[in-house]
Amino acid sequence: MSSSNPERPNLVVIVSDDQGPWALGCAGNREIVTPCLDGLAAAGTRLSNFYCTSPVCSPARASLLTGWMPSKHGIHDALSGPMSGPEAPVFLPEQSGYATDLAHAGYNCAMIGKWHLGASDRPHSGFEHWFVLEGGGSDYWHLPMFRRAARVDVDGYATDVFADAAVQFVHDSMHDSRPFCLNLWFTAPHSPWVGVHPQHWVDLYRDCPFESCPQESPHPWTRSPAQNFFEYRQAIANPIPSLVGYFAAVTAMDAAIARVVDSLDRLDILESTVVVFLSDNGFSAGHHGVWGKGNATVPQNMFENSVRVPAIFSQPGRIVAGSLRSELVSGYDLRPTLLALAGVSDPEPEVMPGKSIMPLLTGGTGGHDRIVVFSEYGPTRMIRYGEWKYVHRYPYGPHELYNLKEDAEERRNLVGDASQRELASSLREMLADWFVRFGDPRLDGAKEAVTGRGQAGLVGPRGKGREAFEREEREPFAVDPW
Repeated sequence: MSSSNPERPNLVVIVSDDQGPWALGCAGNREIVTPCLDGLAAAGTRLSNFYCTSPVCSPARASLLTGWMPSKHGIHDALSGPMSGPEAPVFLPEQSGYATDLAHAGYNCAMIGKWHLGASDRPHSGFEHWFVLEGGGSDYWHLPMFRRAARVDVDGYATDVFADAAVQFVHDSMHDSRPFCLNLWFTAPHSPWVGVHPQHWVDLYRDCPFESCPQESPHPWTRSPAQNFFEYRQAIANPIPSLVGYFAAVTAMDAAIARVVDSLDRLDILESTVVVFLSDNGFSAGHHGVWGKGNATVPQNMFENSVRVPAIFSQPGRIVAGSLRSELVSGYDLRPTLLALAGVSDPEPEVMPGKSIMPLLTGGTGGHDRIVVFSEYGPTRMIRYGEWKYVHRYPYGPHELYNLKEDAEERRNLVGDASQRELASSLREMLADWFVRFGDPRLDGAKEAVTGRGQAGLVGPRGKGREAFEREEREPFAVDPW
């Protein structure tokens, strides 16, 4: 059967899509209904300062898997172009991930749901069970998927389809002597939002005032992603239907996660299973005048709602229950943390940017000296150092500097303040040095023309001179494009 040993546990890694750090009941949002996730937080540890490595899905997910920054693994934007067949690029050909490490250590690894890291018809290293979407998203109901190399078209609500497959995998694993690592990567609550979610979830929010999502005037840098232009345009012009759909998507996902957790409990393996819940990147639903994440503006933004994500780790009896930790943690810490929790040796501890936060989860200390975390989106890079946050955009700016203790909503850019000039220079130096150490000059995002419209090909020499990034299809719209 699956592991019943808490020291060599099963692992369930659940990743949502575009979920802001504010979109959880346990994070203080009294309007959104997330009883399962709130319960996991009560039974485990919630991290309030968990940062994604990039505020857009594909690079952030690649970092969760590999433990590397985008400037090392080479995925700098949401992937576009072919996702299957001979024309579909393999974006991580040389990059192993935690599934590779765990498989070598005897784990049975599964990937279910959204992959969006390259060819979906070719299982990535380490994954024995493979049931993934062909592309990065769907309309929630008509799902082109691959079961290993075989394409299957699936009807049903995507969130429930993925959860059903996850529950089945857990049950099947009871006939396998190996511990398992189940990766359940949702598309929720990513757009579309209107007219696509089951009515009973939508009805929960018909009379919601959505005070947790203040609708400010559109940010001057606003633009909407090319792939979902009409959904974002609709959300800015008339936010209530989109807010209803977004909240409904989160609650439907919460209910789906509950079925997976319940299956672990019924099979009596909950105490020998680590459950991790994260989002790939954050999201703003009107906050700062932005609907979206990093690519919702030009230039790309690094607002806290874009780069901070919900993060919960739970294992009864091992991970501290009811704990809220504010240490700074990043997506590149997930790989070494999972390996440590599984009792598996980290194959590259000296060269990786991340480190295990297992001591923090079990009641000790952790994080990055509790002061430093990094994020990037092509030529836009961010460093969080204690209460300070600095954003640098290569080569010309604009740059930003905020004191998050005094200015949590990032309203006062201090980068031009003479009294902060020395601090800004110090953070800029720290940022540059860190990427020299943990990046790859062949794949460095600082020199790439990342537009936020998508990445269709490989970067650096692997790209053979072809243009990798989608160009702007139109001028970014200003404050009122309609």
